[in-house]
Amino acid sequence: MAAYAASKAGLIGLTQVIAAEYGRLGIRCNCLIPGGTDTEMGRAAVDNEQAYQHIQSLHALKRMAQPQEIAQVALFAVSDESSFMTGSTLYVDGGISVVRG
Repeated sequence: MAAYAASKAGLIGLTQVIAAEYGRLGIRCNCLIPGGTDTEMGRAAVDNEQAYQHIQSLHALKRMAQPQEIAQVALFAVSDESSFMTGSTLYVDGGISVVRG
């Protein structure tokens, strides 16, 4: 978990630096951090229903995201509706970050 946590922290830091350095040019940078998402690849990584249910239970919403739920937030982040948002970290994780700390 150390490498994963360090890489996520690095990505958040890089997002903030890019936002600060390139904002004057009108370039925005935000970070999207998804939680468990119900994809074909994800289901292939979990070899049984009990393991899949355990992963769901880790989220505050007690379910996995559908891919379109993550995509909707990504579309918002790149749209004009978020034109004053930069350097932000968007947790689209079903609450796993608040449940697990």
